[in-house]
Amino acid sequence: MHIIVIGGGLAGLAAAVRLRRRGIRDFLVLDRGDRVGGTWRDNTYPGAACDVPSHLYSYSFALNPGWSRSFSPQPEIQAYIEKVARRYGAAEHQVTECEVLGARWREEAGLWEVETSRGTYEATVLVGAFGALCEPALPDIPGLASFAGEVHHSARWDHGTELAGKRVAVVGTGASAIQIVPAIAPHVAELRVHQRTAPWVMPRLDRGYSRAERFACRWVPFYQRTWRAGLYWAHEAQAIALAKVPALLKPVELLARAKLRREVRDPAVRRGLRPDYALGCKRILLSNTYYPAFNHDHVRLVTDAITEIREKSVVTADGTEHPTDVLVFATGFHVTDSPMYERITGADGRSLAEVFATVGRRCYKGTAIAGFPNMFLLVGPNTGLGHNSMIFMIESQVRYLLGALDAMRERGLRRVEVREDAQERFYQGLQSALARSVWNTGGCASWYLDRHGANTTMWPGFSYAFRRITRTFDIDAYHIAR
Repeated sequence: MHIIVIGGGLAGLAAAVRLRRRGIRDFLVLDRGDRVGGTWRDNTYPGAACDVPSHLYSYSFALNPGWSRSFSPQPEIQAYIEKVARRYGAAEHQVTECEVLGARWREEAGLWEVETSRGTYEATVLVGAFGALCEPALPDIPGLASFAGEVHHSARWDHGTELAGKRVAVVGTGASAIQIVPAIAPHVAELRVHQRTAPWVMPRLDRGYSRAERFACRWVPFYQRTWRAGLYWAHEAQAIALAKVPALLKPVELLARAKLRREVRDPAVRRGLRPDYALGCKRILLSNTYYPAFNHDHVRLVTDAITEIREKSVVTADGTEHPTDVLVFATGFHVTDSPMYERITGADGRSLAEVFATVGRRCYKGTAIAGFPNMFLLVGPNTGLGHNSMIFMIESQVRYLLGALDAMRERGLRRVEVREDAQERFYQGLQSALARSVWNTGGCASWYLDRHGANTTMWPGFSYAFRRITRTFDIDAYHIAR
């Protein structure tokens, strides 16, 4: 093939649609799942929904006038993704249930060799669209293998498990946990939430859309795009506080603390749920139901660390043994240490994991990496947002990818590889900008930081600035060969 895309989630689908619209048909999208969707296919836990407004969480070329709510539930988002794949013919290029086992650059042939569970493929260009939230992370807790009950990770939910009348332990208090806890609390006999770090929780301004609003989105010219633009710029303004002037977040902290006082009756529980770091340092969570769940007698907050898991219980650092029937791990993903990094080998024979372990997750514009010719990442290092829609970033990167493909075709190039000096200048500029952000100064240890302590996850500013620098393919930053 000319192009192999690894991953059929939102990023891989965006690439497939744009490639087809450019007239490129010689490509495949390899995905280990049984259908498109990626994160939204895999995360089907109770209460799963998006925390980005619906009208922002869609492609610019495929607006959805039929969103039912201001924050869409998982089934609705998955249905949207599948509809886009069908509408634009992307499904024709999808190879499902095809896990990528390895990909290596063959210098003598000038191509990528991709080994999969369904055979070996060769391609001139490799696009990594496997994303950041795809590989579930489980904590290394002694005795976990001995647990006799059901074990879930939020991204691998087993809907055959019956929770009614059972004692459930939810481990973690991140974005998935605050949706799972209120969703399952009414159905279980006992629910314990094992918390390591209290999250900041803000109101979720969620409501159903009226029939008139959906009608206007579908039939009134420019109505939906104007609405979308207003949402975009309102969220874009938040980057000022998060990335540039964190002191502006102090009034927002007061609002969040007032929400906690208003919604949780027990003073001791309130103290346990109060964060001890600056708002925004970790992901700000949105919920109207998480705090009130702790007002139920059968829901308990546990802040002592888990030291051991036994056959039918969880043991915490204070020596308490908590009888448990079901374990739910809402413990996030391998973001800065994705297992896919170990499977991709560059020109010098080193894997991405080995390169990153040595120098950190250095990446040019979140897309190209020195030593990995003809490879482009989508949702790569330092493309994460804390204030706006990742789909905006994905579309920006896809445009940059298309620019690279155009340059290769027009100039007859068989090989492009970002120069290490260009990559280093870009990386140092990012780290300098991030130094004053709340993610670096807020006093927390987050999954935004890599093993070197550098923030290689978040984009340090406005998303429109990222679009500006990816608008055209800057071939001068690359080594080229014909």
